Amino acid sequence: MAEEAKTRGNAAFSAGDYATAVEHFTDAIALSPTNHVLYSNRSAAHASLHHYADALKDAKKTVELKPDWSKGYSRLGAAHLGLHQIQDAISAYKKGLEIDPNNEGLKSGLADAQAAASRNRAAPPPSLFGNVFSGPEMWTKLTADPSTRMYLQQPDFVKMMQDIQKNPNNLNLYLKDQRVMQAIGVLLNVKLGGPNSGDDMEIPEETFTPQSSASERKEDKKMEEEKVAEPEPMEEVTGEEKEAKERKAQAVKEKELGNAAYKKKEFEKAIEHYTKATELDDEDISYLTNRAAVYLETGKYDECIKDCDKAVERGRELRSDFKMIARALTRKGTALVKMAACSRDYEPAIETFQKALTEHRNPDTLKKLNEAEKAKKDLEQQEYFDPKLAEEEREKGNESFKQQKYPEAVKHYSESLRRNPKDPKTYSNRAACYTKLGALPEGLKDAEMCIELDPTFSKGYTRKGAVQFFMKEYDKALETYQEGLKHDPRNQELLDGVRRCVEQLNKASRGDLSPEELKERQAKGMQDPEIQNILSDPVMRQVLVDFQENPKSAQEHTKNPMVMSKIQKLVQAGIVQMR
Repeated sequence: MAEEAKTRGNAAFSAGDYATAVEHFTDAIALSPTNHVLYSNRSAAHASLHHYADALKDAKKTVELKPDWSKGYSRLGAAHLGLHQIQDAISAYKKGLEIDPNNEGLKSGLADAQAAASRNRAAPPPSLFGNVFSGPEMWTKLTADPSTRMYLQQPDFVKMMQDIQKNPNNLNLYLKDQRVMQAIGVLLNVKLGGPNSGDDMEIPEETFTPQSSASERKEDKKMEEEKVAEPEPMEEVTGEEKEAKERKAQAVKEKELGNAAYKKKEFEKAIEHYTKATELDDEDISYLTNRAAVYLETGKYDECIKDCDKAVERGRELRSDFKMIARALTRKGTALVKMAACSRDYEPAIETFQKALTEHRNPDTLKKLNEAEKAKKDLEQQEYFDPKLAEEEREKGNESFKQQKYPEAVKHYSESLRRNPKDPKTYSNRAACYTKLGALPEGLKDAEMCIELDPTFSKGYTRKGAVQFFMKEYDKALETYQEGLKHDPRNQELLDGVRRCVEQLNKASRGDLSPEELKERQAKGMQDPEIQNILSDPVMRQVLVDFQENPKSAQEHTKNPMVMSKIQKLVQAGIVQMR
């Protein structure tokens, strides 16, 4: 299973679908958590997505599991380099080259890291505000602060902030805009204006102009010191803000009451409390997902799905935690599974679980997805079940077999088994086809399934014995025919099979095999685990020595039926010859 997931991951990586590759490698790691190659592959996929922190974590795990594997250090160096940890990258590449001095990948990586180190030494100092505008944290802070939240509804402001985020040096272009100044204050956690500052207030350009004279800068510094000494006025809280805070606090209390009612299985009360919470505060989607959980518990699946859809939609508007959105999707998928009445009904549930996993890779969601896929497959098989159509396909297969159209017969028999997978006769017929086509392993598998479904069906034993005979496993074929005779003692096919096997086995006992036949039989016998166990048994090795060198002891051994049974197996395999 881990190898299959790894193969899928490699295929996705080769196709440039790095996110899917990460998912498959993660599944493989869950099945084989000590396989260093899997961590190495996932590290490469993370690095291709520029998720260098995750790539570094996997690279470190690779080196931990396999310290003498040079590729692990190549992954480690690449991750450090992506995080601009230049000296760590150089150290990793050098460590790898100590293990494999001729590795071109490590040499190339070291050269890149050293070049980056040279560039860093010559690079100008970073922008003063550069880190403030990086990453999604900027938008989170602006959304959370009441003074800047309204600006995010204004396209020109969003465009300016995106431009600054791309290149912090563009900040000077927008310093005249009071909204940008307000945003800088929020991002730096400082107050850039007085309590009465508004949209009509203009910030002098000289305040942030680097060309200001020394005297001006000195004066500015003096003014700043004076401002620090002044007591800062208390921030005024508007009635609206106060009311909003009170509503949020009340919503949290309603949620707690809903949780308590849910634990007591007072579901109607829980719904009432969660509903009040959503009415008081529509910016917390947990109230919706909690109410959806109650609907799910009480079997109101349509209401559950509506709440989950609303939670996902609102969550995306608010840029809520991806785990919360994943929870809503998982809950919706669970409701869809509960409502499923046929195999097709599982398709939207499976799709919903897959969406949830793209938001957050949760083991519980993955388990639910696997269960839904299995249930869909089982239902498809049940819906396809039709003994009447299966019998029609079997008859078509019989006609093709009589006409020696064996591949066509196999096709009809296979369709028959899809319609009715519990019919031993069809397995027997397909086994005969495979034998004619020389596909002996497939024929043996079908014959064994035939016997498993109906141990009294003699045809199963004749099919299995015939396959084993063609595979020149005469001792095993003999056992199969003899087992069949226990259920049908007068069956002529089974009796003929026993006779043919005995003839072949006697040829080996009499030494009538040609050198080529003997060599072939010995080679096949040495591959048999039972023969290997006999030859590796110290007692049997001594018995064989006694047969060659000590006739008196050999005579005693012949009285032991277990020893003689093993000797007979070695004779039949051509390993030992009795003279």
